[in-house]
Amino acid sequence: MGIVVNQSIKNVIITCLGFGIGAVNTLFLFTNFMDEKSYGLVAYLLSASNLVWPLMVFGVHNTLIKFFSSYTDRDQLNKFLSLMVLLPLGITLILGVFGTVFYTVILDFISSDHAIVRPYVWTIFVLAFALSYFEVFFAWSKVQLKSVFGNLMKEFFLRICTSIMLILLYYEILTVRQFIYALVGVYLFRTIIMKIYALNLYSFKFRFSLPDNYSSVFKYSLLILIAGSVASLLIDLDKVMIKEFLPIENVAKYGICAYIASVIVIPSRAMHQITYPLTAKLMNEKAFEDLKILYKKSSLNLMIASGLLFVLVVCNVNQLFEIIPDEYELFIWVVVLIGVSKLFDNLLGNNNSILYNSDYYKVVLYIGIGMAVLSFILNVILIDMYGVSGAAIATFVAVLCYNLAKLWVVNSKFKMLPFSKHTFLGLVLIIAFVFGFYFWDFQFHPVVNIALKSVVIGVTYTVLFYVLKISPDINELLENSIHKK
Repeated sequence: MGIVVNQSIKNVIITCLGFGIGAVNTLFLFTNFMDEKSYGLVAYLLSASNLVWPLMVFGVHNTLIKFFSSYTDRDQLNKFLSLMVLLPLGITLILGVFGTVFYTVILDFISSDHAIVRPYVWTIFVLAFALSYFEVFFAWSKVQLKSVFGNLMKEFFLRICTSIMLILLYYEILTVRQFIYALVGVYLFRTIIMKIYALNLYSFKFRFSLPDNYSSVFKYSLLILIAGSVASLLIDLDKVMIKEFLPIENVAKYGICAYIASVIVIPSRAMHQITYPLTAKLMNEKAFEDLKILYKKSSLNLMIASGLLFVLVVCNVNQLFEIIPDEYELFIWVVVLIGVSKLFDNLLGNNNSILYNSDYYKVVLYIGIGMAVLSFILNVILIDMYGVSGAAIATFVAVLCYNLAKLWVVNSKFKMLPFSKHTFLGLVLIIAFVFGFYFWDFQFHPVVNIALKSVVIGVTYTVLFYVLKISPDINELLENSIHKK
């Protein structure tokens, strides 16, 4: 776990900084420097591009990680890497031709009731292209067990650039239209930087012929394409569906609540950058005992870290909304339900990595398609019934069913569960902290209240989990930190 802990710590720091800047952007700069409709437009364009880019990348970012360590012949590896670079481009050209031919139809379908969206529909395609190739070259660096720089570009660079552009918008140096165009430019520039870094880590000789195992590569990529699309649907479908049933400013309102809850994914996003390629390596080597250890440790440690964030988010969210402009109302059930969904994701540890690098990923893909259909149906029904909160209920139910199905597959095929008695003790403590601190506040300014309450929760939580020795890895990390100081 040494390299996992080392890079995970760096990634956690970067991800926390990125989410901190993102929180400033989402909760304060966007809400004060941009009107509700324009904010809703930006949120919609980004969510829509997140639904499209998995189609463009064609599963290459996961395929590269799965197969890279399996090649022993350099020429075959060069052919494989050449294919990984060209495949997304080929899919993008096909989608580009399709989009050009049916542009008017797509335009009417996407934005028939929202004239504000129509001039910017094309940016969805460009943003998706930039996202797809960024993920390819990020995966390129991950297989070299170098995830920190890519994480810096993914979590920090984009958000700091957004902050700068929002400040320029405030001082009327940029208009909203120019802001959107500049945002597209930043996404493209980030991809170029990632490409240069990745190719410096590992260069290759371009080959126009296919590797010997091209059939397995194509089959896996196609199925991972479906998996990536399903995952994106479960994450961003709610925002796109809200735009179809409610005024577009509701996308921004929902997005704020969902972003607050999404802070809970910080530990998993940081750890998965390194555990994914390690899992692929262990699977290729058939080191299942080591894999089982990694599975349990990743689940337990992620639960503890994300549990603290869940408690902090839920217990401080009312105070947080006192310093956000009044037109952005708090939907507490959106925060809670999305937060629980993210906590459950963390509780799975490296479950996704195990499935996508095994021979059983097809089963999960079929289940995932069913969950995507379920999510769509639930969004249609529940948004109409409960408005913005209905989208959160739909996402929660779909994610819950999807995660339970994935747990069942890993347990039935590999005889592994990520849970232990420490897991259940940890969950009981997390629930106790939520009920213990949610209804209690200092009688100060909201910012001071949040700071003091967070310190009390953080210290109490850390000490209690340390004393009960729930995670040996976290205890060792704390002890080493104390000794160094």
